[in-house]
Amino acid sequence: MSRTIFLAAIAALAAWPAGAHVSLENKQATIGASYKAVFAVPHGCAGSATVKIRVQIPEGVIAVKPMPKAGWSVEAISGKYATEYDYHGKKFSEGVKEVVWSGGKLADGNYDEFVVSTYLTGRLKPNSMLYFPVVQECEQGVSRWIDIPAEGRAGHGHDGKSPAPGVKLVPKP
Repeated sequence: MSRTIFLAAIAALAAWPAGAHVSLENKQATIGASYKAVFAVPHGCAGSATVKIRVQIPEGVIAVKPMPKAGWSVEAISGKYATEYDYHGKKFSEGVKEVVWSGGKLADGNYDEFVVSTYLTGRLKPNSMLYFPVVQECEQGVSRWIDIPAEGRAGHGHDGKSPAPGVKLVPKP
């Protein structure tokens, strides 16, 4: 019997990294304020090293500035917003829609963080979740952390097998 428990424990430990996903360090953010999005990458793709991280910036998140990362190239891809936003007295109708870190190598057995400074506009809905879909490209394989729960469903993005990192939005005090 103890051998069965031991083997079950080993199997659970071996499967644990496969279930881990890209997540946000700060689980709550205030609307109408700056937000430092820290994306934690806990592993590669089934044993293969991560070589690229692509983060999609959701509508209503503006003034995006990615943090450079030693050994990696960073690219901010801009596009048009669905609406115009006011930021420090200026109107913005376009900005960063995606951030891509590439050229580095994060071994499967290592952990790292990728950081983006943002501003959460007042048009975002308080007491809701905001999701940042992430695609993690590896030397062999791709993990797409893009599952977003249907509106009205509870959860923090854990409803799917590949949940997008999410943050709970709270009203400005």
